[in-house]
Amino acid sequence: MHFTSNSEYWSKRYNRQDHPWDLHRPSRPIIEYFTQLKNRESKILIPGAGPGHEVGYLYEQGFKQVHYMDFSDSACSLFKATYPNFPADQILSDDFFNHGGKYDFIVEQTFFCALEPSRKMRKKYADSVYQLLKNGGKLIGLWWNFPLDPPPSNPPYGGSKEEYLGLFEEKLTTQIFDTCYNSAEERAGKEWFGVFSKKS
Repeated sequence: MHFTSNSEYWSKRYNRQDHPWDLHRPSRPIIEYFTQLKNRESKILIPGAGPGHEVGYLYEQGFKQVHYMDFSDSACSLFKATYPNFPADQILSDDFFNHGGKYDFIVEQTFFCALEPSRKMRKKYADSVYQLLKNGGKLIGLWWNFPLDPPPSNPPYGGSKEEYLGLFEEKLTTQIFDTCYNSAEERAGKEWFGVFSKKS
C-alpha cells in the first residue's frame, strides 16, 4: 500500500497541523462556479475534503445537499469543530473508492493530487467518479499543472493536460479544461480548471 492511501498517514499530518495546501478559505474558482448555478438542490460530493472550507461555504449558501468526505478521522473532527451546524449525516468518514452514493456533482480540490501517482490509481479515480455520478452528472474542480516529477514521498502530484484528458475522456465529456484564470493568489498559474460531464 502506498503511504498516501493510508488514513493514519493523513490523520497524523492533520494532528500536527501539517497541511500547507490549506488556503484557510474556500477556493475561489469552485465557489464562483457554484454561485452562478440557480439550482441549490443538487447533490454534491467533495472527497478528500480535509478542512472542508468549500463544503461549509456551499452549505451556508443554500446548497443543503453538499456532502463532506474524508477517510481521515482527524480531518473529519477538524471539519466538525469548524462547522458545528453542518448535518452529521452528510459528514462521510469513508473511502472514496468504496463509496456507493450517487451525485449530481463531484468536486475535485486537492484530493486527486494526494493519491499515489500511478496510472492504475489515477484510472481507479476516474472509474470511481464515473460510478458515483448520476447520469448527466459533472466532475468539476482543479488540477495542478506542474509536471509529475516529485519524489514518491512528497505529494502533491501534478501532471500534464494531455495526461488528464486522456484519463477522463474515456467516460467523461470535457466541457472545459484550461488554465484557471481566477485562482487564489498562492496558486496563480499553477492550476487547470476543469468541467467534465458523465457520458450516457
